[in-house]
Amino acid sequence: MQDDIGFDWKTLGAFIAAADHGSLSAAARETGVSQPTLGRHVTALERQLGVTLFRRTGRGLRLTEKGAELLEHARAMEYSAQRLIRAARGQHDPIEGVVRISASDILATYLLPPMLSDFRRQEPGVEVELATSPGGASFLRREADIAVRARKPEQSDVIAKQVSQAQIGIYASPAYLYRRGRPRVLEDLLKHDVIGDDRGDRLISEFRAKGLPVKRSFFAYRCDDQVAAWRLVVAGAGIGFMPRAIGDAEPGVERILQTVDLGRTPIWLIAHDDMASNRRIKATFDYLAVSLSRAVIAPGR
Repeated sequence: MQDDIGFDWKTLGAFIAAADHGSLSAAARETGVSQPTLGRHVTALERQLGVTLFRRTGRGLRLTEKGAELLEHARAMEYSAQRLIRAARGQHDPIEGVVRISASDILATYLLPPMLSDFRRQEPGVEVELATSPGGASFLRREADIAVRARKPEQSDVIAKQVSQAQIGIYASPAYLYRRGRPRVLEDLLKHDVIGDDRGDRLISEFRAKGLPVKRSFFAYRCDDQVAAWRLVVAGAGIGFMPRAIGDAEPGVERILQTVDLGRTPIWLIAHDDMASNRRIKATFDYLAVSLSRAVIAPGR
């Protein structure tokens, strides 16, 4: 199907599939479309739009900054098309029932509430249950219908879509900066109170990769509850780390050391492999895929 300017909608699906799976071969396995066909569709879309969507690397495909920006719009178009098809096929067949979502404390507290509120306005027949992990619901034991995670699942019998990536920022409250001074370079953090994980090693690995051989004792405050750790930052206890989609929206802090790149955390949306047969779960999954891609990603901003 093409519009009057020759836009081929198949290229849009190929772009989304390649972005979700990180390579044409993986996208081909998941979609059932041959790898050469997907490659031609992606190339055709790049040519038509006049932009480069991916950087080809030895490990697969990596979105360019422009590709990441356009992916958000592509998902929105895909979701709108799916809603149009559902409306055409069953305008008098409302989507009803319970959908249980498992998510981390930080996402469940700061990102998902406005999305779920908007979703319920669109689909008032869906009852949403939000379970924070790890104490909430086990996705693998089917105690949840959908999971939002920072890691790709190892199980093969699930539907997993990387919908975005969260760029990490460094934050402190104005009161803390007034009291202790403003760090100018990453090494300055060695003289500050830094808030980090109690048992996790991600931040330690990031600092070591940047030439700071820190140990766990480097962190003046250690907490594995991300919400509690963030409240320490807001309260002026020290310097902490947060996805920029959350940190930049917090009026009680400032983002510092803005040139330091602490990497990006992927955001995966996961559902059971029988999701396609359940309209309320699929509608929720599709909506969250679009909303998270809009809210979380922050390439080069």
